[in-house]
Amino acid sequence: MSDDNYFKKLEGTNTIQYPQQQLPVPEVGRYQLDVEIDDCIVCDLCAKVCPVDCITIDSIKATELIGYTSDGSPKRIYAEKFDIDMAKCMYCGLCTIVCPTECIVMTNQYDRSVFGLSDLTYQFSDMTPEEAKEKQALLDKQLTERAEAKRKRDEGEEGGVVI
Repeated sequence: MSDDNYFKKLEGTNTIQYPQQQLPVPEVGRYQLDVEIDDCIVCDLCAKVCPVDCITIDSIKATELIGYTSDGSPKRIYAEKFDIDMAKCMYCGLCTIVCPTECIVMTNQYDRSVFGLSDLTYQFSDMTPEEAKEKQALLDKQLTERAEAKRKRDEGEEGGVVI
């Protein structure tokens, strides 16, 4: 924020009438995390770097290319589950730094009051359990076919004559 008088906006006042009055939010503040799931390549780097393990990602490898992110990165993995537990988050911002597609960002939203602790777990995956089962079944079928083809190829090499 470029305003040198930022902390003196309400000179002489100790209390503001929130939410009618609000102090401006600094541009470099660290607040709630948000994920643009369409840009996520499910690399799992954000979950690995998180010091408090507040990011949970379950992935399913796709049998083919499933699309591209907004920056042109190919997507080959489905995000079955992408949850962030903001009750655990310590707002360090490491997840936003390591993200290669910049799909995880810190927003300027800070006032998210909830009644239950479980309401602080944000779910970003748009895959239903039925879709996840279908994608997993396709992957299992492909892996079985590959294993069978490899077994047949290996048997064919053993049966051949070596001079």
